[in-house]
Amino acid sequence: MKSSKQRRTELKARRAERRARATPHRPSRETGRLVPVNEEALARYSSYGAPDFVMRGYYVDRPFKCAGCGADEVWTGTQQKWWYEVARGYVYSGAKLCRACRRRERDRRAEVRRVHLEGLARRKRGR
Repeated sequence: MKSSKQRRTELKARRAERRARATPHRPSRETGRLVPVNEEALARYSSYGAPDFVMRGYYVDRPFKCAGCGADEVWTGTQQKWWYEVARGYVYSGAKLCRACRRRERDRRAEVRRVHLEGLARRKRGR
């Protein structure tokens, strides 16, 4: 009979093996090489497991479909490194919008904020 700790270790090893088989190992398109993970630079996350890129030790290009326009895009290893390590984004998040849709959404929010602040200023002057 195995202890709980032994069983957990076996399960972790099996999951890591399954992830390694399922994930295509493609180097980043921009650099032509693997982009290494700096685990100390990641934002804290409370989970029983580690994200697949931490287990692997490097980032790989991840294809995704833009939620805004439906275009097929690729989230490169270099972009992932910036998001997770510099911007300290949540490690279980991923890209949803292409660059053009992100810019459009950012501009839309800025305009909404400007209109809101104008309305507050107008209301303040009216009193």
